[in-house]
Amino acid sequence: MADNELLTVDEVAKEVKVHTETVRSWIRKRELPAIDIGGEYRIYRRDLEDFLQRRKTTRDREST
Repeated sequence: MADNELLTVDEVAKEVKVHTETVRSWIRKRELPAIDIGGEYRIYRRDLEDFLQRRKTTRDREST
């Protein structure tokens, strides 16, 4: 998958198995970067991957 691939809110929601409103909430809180194109958000795949990495819980992160 290309890093510069643009995803819709629906595609992101399906991929991470959450409601579309959850994705929109992440965008509104500026947790997930998005581009507003004609009133609809688009998310770069690389930004989604970065977002998911930041939210990842691991033993290493818990010990810091």
